[in-house]
Amino acid sequence: MAKVKYYYDSETLSYRKIKRKKSTTFKYVALFLTAAALFAFLTVFIASQYIESPKERKMARELQNMELQYELLNKRMDDAIAALENVEERDNAIYRLYFEANPIPTEQRRAGFGGINRYKQYEGFDNSKLIAESNKRLDILEKAIVVQSKSLDEIAKLAEDKEKFLEAIPAIQPISNENMTRMASGYGYRTDPFTKVRKFHYGMDFTAPRGTPIYASGDGVIKRADSRSTGYGNHIRIDHGYGYISLYAHLYKYNVKVNQRVKRGDLIGFVGSTGRSEAPHLHYEVFKDGERINPINFYYGNLSAEEYDILLKKASLENQSLD
Repeated sequence: MAKVKYYYDSETLSYRKIKRKKSTTFKYVALFLTAAALFAFLTVFIASQYIESPKERKMARELQNMELQYELLNKRMDDAIAALENVEERDNAIYRLYFEANPIPTEQRRAGFGGINRYKQYEGFDNSKLIAESNKRLDILEKAIVVQSKSLDEIAKLAEDKEKFLEAIPAIQPISNENMTRMASGYGYRTDPFTKVRKFHYGMDFTAPRGTPIYASGDGVIKRADSRSTGYGNHIRIDHGYGYISLYAHLYKYNVKVNQRVKRGDLIGFVGSTGRSEAPHLHYEVFKDGERINPINFYYGNLSAEEYDILLKKASLENQSLD
């Protein structure tokens, strides 16, 4: 039962019951509700700061997992960069050096991207720095791979050209040792067999019986197979490309035609004694960029070191040539 409160009325000299006004009651109720609402707000606010909701816990786990994935991604990028650096080192120190190509500088391989901020879209997040840095490293790695890929394409082309070059240069003795009687005369000053005058001999003379097979010393195209050059008699000229031409003189007969493409070791003709020749033999010359050079420097393709040393000693003797 609610307590009844009274007050003393001095005018009537009696006690009167205190009656609460409706407005006062309303004020008390409003004050109570306001206080309750404020308390509830503070409780929720404090709880939100220190107590995670299920949704927040889920988002926190997802964020933690994302950070872990980025760490794993960066580790994999580290491994990829290390492997790429190994390939780049071999590319510069071995492949490009072997094929006489300029090394690619590190600045070119690891160059970033200038101009506008390519990673602005990643700003404003809790892990913006991690995301932006990972994407930056990935872009640089992709660019480095593109540079290395183009370099390997260049090396492959250089290797193909190198292989063609090695196949083309006149690198074997045009008569086999089994069929050759002797190496009669080398490159240099020799005595002319007809005039007995000392003059420069621009080729090498290989003595062999008439009809002995003669082989192309390198890949190329037959440019001449005729007897229209003074002194050479029946002769063949092969254009090997790269400025190299080989000449085979005093032939008995041909086994090729003009513009025919030949490979190193192909049978092109037979030993004879046509033209200005004293006896059956092959006169062999090599041209580089229009200049006649010593053929002795091009026999690494089919001679052993011992055979080459013997040939070198014989070729250096100043004797009488056969043409």
